[in-house]
Amino acid sequence: MARQDRQGHGERRLGRRAHDGIPHPHRAQAQPPLAARGERLRLRRGARGVRPVQRQGEVEQARAAAGLQHHRRGRLPGPATARPRLGDLRPEERQGQRDMTTAAPLRPAPGPEPAPAGRRPADPPRTPPAAPARRWSLRLPPAWPVTALFVLYPVWWALGLPSFIFAILAVPMAFRLYRRGNVKVPPGFGLWLILLAWVVLSGLMLGITAPNTLAPSGSGRYIGWGIRVMNYTALTVTMLYVLNLSERELPRGRLVKLFGFMAVITVIGGYVGALFPQLKFVAPLNYILPSAIAKEPFVNRLMHVEVAQVQEVLAGEASSPRPAAPFEYTNTWGENMAILLIWFIVGWVVLGRGPRRLTGYLVVVAAVFPIVYSLNRGLWIGLVIGAVYVAVRLALRGRVVVLVGLALATGLMGVAVLASPLGDLLNERMANGHSDDIRATLSSGAVEAANHSPVLGYGGNRALIGSNRSIAIGKSADCKQCGNRELGSNGQVWNLLTGQGWVGAFCYSAFFLWCLWRFRHDHTPIGIAGSLVLILMLFFQFLYGSLNTTLAYGLISVALLARNDLHLRAARREARLAAVEAAVAPTAPRALPERRFR
Repeated sequence: MARQDRQGHGERRLGRRAHDGIPHPHRAQAQPPLAARGERLRLRRGARGVRPVQRQGEVEQARAAAGLQHHRRGRLPGPATARPRLGDLRPEERQGQRDMTTAAPLRPAPGPEPAPAGRRPADPPRTPPAAPARRWSLRLPPAWPVTALFVLYPVWWALGLPSFIFAILAVPMAFRLYRRGNVKVPPGFGLWLILLAWVVLSGLMLGITAPNTLAPSGSGRYIGWGIRVMNYTALTVTMLYVLNLSERELPRGRLVKLFGFMAVITVIGGYVGALFPQLKFVAPLNYILPSAIAKEPFVNRLMHVEVAQVQEVLAGEASSPRPAAPFEYTNTWGENMAILLIWFIVGWVVLGRGPRRLTGYLVVVAAVFPIVYSLNRGLWIGLVIGAVYVAVRLALRGRVVVLVGLALATGLMGVAVLASPLGDLLNERMANGHSDDIRATLSSGAVEAANHSPVLGYGGNRALIGSNRSIAIGKSADCKQCGNRELGSNGQVWNLLTGQGWVGAFCYSAFFLWCLWRFRHDHTPIGIAGSLVLILMLFFQFLYGSLNTTLAYGLISVALLARNDLHLRAARREARLAAVEAAVAPTAPRALPERRFR
């Protein structure tokens, strides 16, 4: 009886080796092979040839039996591959262990054998289920509002939505910012918030008459004020949204390419306006708006889309077509052309390679014709300021070769323009500054209005009594262009002085000056281009209005500068940490030369 217990004990001891694929000696004779039982053998090819693989169920039973035996001896079960030493086994267990080492392993049957009677044959192998069809998701990428703002802007312009598309696309941007939380803001954002608050509070002054202006009347002043508040808020949301997008969601290079794409569209629009100046149409949105809103002068101007403005600029000519597409006014086209062309040069010429860089050079050369034909002196001066600024930055960095190349390219282009018929047009425009007197009158009127209401201003533009020549000259049925020009229509700073007083004008300029000072150490192409855009924003505020597209491009440039600065700071931080770790870490011992023994 004791011998049977010991044999049983030995069988349980030997059971922990069941996973090796070698059956117990007694059970190997009692049970038929797996192939004879109608069960499929799983084979594994190894260094010793093809061997059967134990099924998972039998492995678990063997491990359970081995664990029970180990607990009886007061030890925890070891890993499944642990092999007991022969010195720790009883005589009959040592004999069983030797038998296991000499037992022949199972071999697969040479051919399929019929299943015995009374046993169901093995099931055929099942085909794995087909992968489910991929479903289309309606989720848009996070940067889709910014992409739609640039890529689809010609469509928005043709539909009559240039003054409303920023507010429309700002709704999903604001919703995503709210869900994200922890919103990052650019430097000097407090000044910009004060400006937004002043734009809202200045609505209290809409009913007060400014000095030397006509008394306000009608609902148009409230509609204009509401559109300005809406656009300032929408552009602020756009700036914050671009700043808070990650590099994976909207890479900086892709944003520069979007600027470049819009520059190409602007050049094409310049050619269309110069070659087909009489092309105009009514926007489809005009048929949807209520008649009371559509008849307002501001809205009516937006609904009648024109590719050019025909004005009397040159002496001896009744009219001079000046391109405006895809924007509302020629002056807006000019300042946007300057800003977008800077980013185009960065993305296609500075950072471009091969055919892309060659295409960039061709587009820059092609842009010369609409730039000169626009008769936009502010645009010409802005381009000169940009060339001088880039030259100074390159000289400070010691980039002599690039500086010489830039000077040669600029000189050759200038000589080509002066030698062509465009040179005569350029000289004639510089000699005829008939709008200088009008600008001086409007600027002095804006300063006088700001002095009378320095804190809140008057909420918006005001119609001037008379004209720059006499107070008796005004608009009439025979001369709709005579007199009654609007204070604040000759530049962004004059608009702020009239509408929001000295406080609003100060906050606007101080915000861009603060950002320019904050990013002065950024010497990357994005840093130099972004700083130049801020300088042009400060320059153009004395000549042209910035709402909506120009201010949008300026604020998006601020967001791009802030993102680039965060990236540079993170890179410098990682470099400092790597230097500290290299200095603190112990010096690794040098490996000894390998000695060969013969």
